[in-house]
Amino acid sequence: MSANLSAILYLVSGVLFILALRGLSSPETSRQGNLFGITGMVIAVTVTFLSVGNFSSGFIYVLIFLSIGGCIGAFIAYRIPMTAMPELVAGFHSLVGLAAVFVAISAFINPDAFGLGTPGNIKLASLIEMAIGAAVGAITFSGSVIAFLKLQGIMSGAPITFKGQHLLNALILILILFLTFYLCSTQSSNLFWTLIAVSFLIGFLIIIPIGGADMPVVISMLNSYSGWAAAGIGFTLENTALIITGALVGSSGAILSYIMCKGMNRSFFNVILGGFGATDQSIKGKSKEQRPVKSGNADDAAFLMKNASSVIIVPGYGMAVAQAQHALREMVDTLKKNDIKVSYAIHPVAGRMPGHMNVLLAEANVPYDEVFELEEINNDFANADVAFVIGANDVTNPVAKTDPQSPIYGMPVLDVEKCKSVLFVKRSLSPGYAGIDNDLFYKENTLMLFADAKKMTEDITKNL
Repeated sequence: MSANLSAILYLVSGVLFILALRGLSSPETSRQGNLFGITGMVIAVTVTFLSVGNFSSGFIYVLIFLSIGGCIGAFIAYRIPMTAMPELVAGFHSLVGLAAVFVAISAFINPDAFGLGTPGNIKLASLIEMAIGAAVGAITFSGSVIAFLKLQGIMSGAPITFKGQHLLNALILILILFLTFYLCSTQSSNLFWTLIAVSFLIGFLIIIPIGGADMPVVISMLNSYSGWAAAGIGFTLENTALIITGALVGSSGAILSYIMCKGMNRSFFNVILGGFGATDQSIKGKSKEQRPVKSGNADDAAFLMKNASSVIIVPGYGMAVAQAQHALREMVDTLKKNDIKVSYAIHPVAGRMPGHMNVLLAEANVPYDEVFELEEINNDFANADVAFVIGANDVTNPVAKTDPQSPIYGMPVLDVEKCKSVLFVKRSLSPGYAGIDNDLFYKENTLMLFADAKKMTEDITKNL
C-alpha cells in the first residue's frame, strides 16, 4: 500500500474517531458513536498491516496472538456485569499502558526496525518520545492495576497514606526528569530500564492514597494517561492514527477529569495529593453514633408513592450492586400508569466511574428525556412529593453544605432532603465511600427501607 493512500486512510480513521467521541457525548447517539469508533479502528488496523508490505512468518504469530487477545476481550466484555464495568475499564487502561511500554522497549532495543537510527545512536526526538511514552505507559499500567484491585475489593478502597508520601512522590517525579535527560545524553540501556522501573513505582504510589470516593476521577484520569502514552508512542512510530487516537483519548480524559473534579468541588491536584475518604478517627466515630431513624417496608413506600403527584429517583452504586435497574424501570412504569410524574436525578460522580448510572439506566431502556443532571434537577426537589434514593449515599449527604470539618464539604450534592418525603433504600446505616455518616438518614421526612435494592423495588411494584 502506498504511503499517500495509507495517510488518507489513517486520516479517515481519525475523522471516524472524532465522530465516535462526538457520538459518545450523549446517550442518544452513543450506539452510533460506538459504530464509528469500531469502523475507524478496523480501518486503522487493516492499513497498518497492509502498509508493512513484507508478510514474513512473524506475521502469522502476530495474527494468532491478535485473534487470541480479541477473543478473550470479546468474551470478557460480553460476560462482564454492568456493576463491574469500572474494573473492566481500569483493566483495559492498564493494558494500553503496558502496550506503550512494550513498543518503547522494542524501539529502544531495535531502532533500525523503526527507522529511528541504530542502538546507541537513536535520533534525539525519537528518544525523547519513547522515553515519555514508556514513562507515562508505565505509570498508567501500575496505577490502573491498583485502581482495579481497589474496585474489585481485592485491595482496600480506603486511602493508604504514610508520612512523607508527598515528598517521596515529588522526588521520584524529579528523578524521572533527570533520568530522561541523561538517557537522551548517554542512551544508556541501564538508564532506560531504570526509568521504566521508577515510572512503575510512581504509578503505584500515586493511586494508593486515593480513596473510593474519588474513583470516578481516577478512572477518567487513567483514561487520559493511556491516551497520552499512546500518542507518545505514535510519534515514535510516526503513526498518524495512533497520534490522533491518543490525543483524542488523552484530551477527552483530561476534560472529563476536570468535569468530575468540578462535580466534587475539588481541584485535580487535591484529588491526586489529598486522598479523599481519608477521615480521621473522630469522624469515623461519629458514623457509629446511635441516632433514631424511621424505618418502613415496601407497603409503606408504595402508599407514599400512590399518593404522590411527582417522584424523583436518585440512583447510586447500591442500585448497581443489586442490579436493580430493570426492577426500577418496572416500578416507574407502574407509577406512570397512575399518572405520576417520574424523573431521574444523576450526580456526576454517582457510582464508580463517570456516567455509571447513565449506562445502567440506558441498559434498562429508561427514556433519555427523563434523566437529568444535578444542575438541571436540583431545584425540583423542593416541589417533589417523594424522592426515592436507591443506593446513593455521599452524593445526597447534606453535611456537604453544613459541616466545614467534613471531608466532602463543598461538594455539590443533590438536595434530596427538600422533598416532602424521602424513601432511602439501603442495606444498613453504614457510611459511603467517604467514610462518614449521612445526615439524611435521620431527617424527619426520611423513611429508611433496609433491604436489598432489587428485592425492595420489586416488592414496592407488587404493592403498587
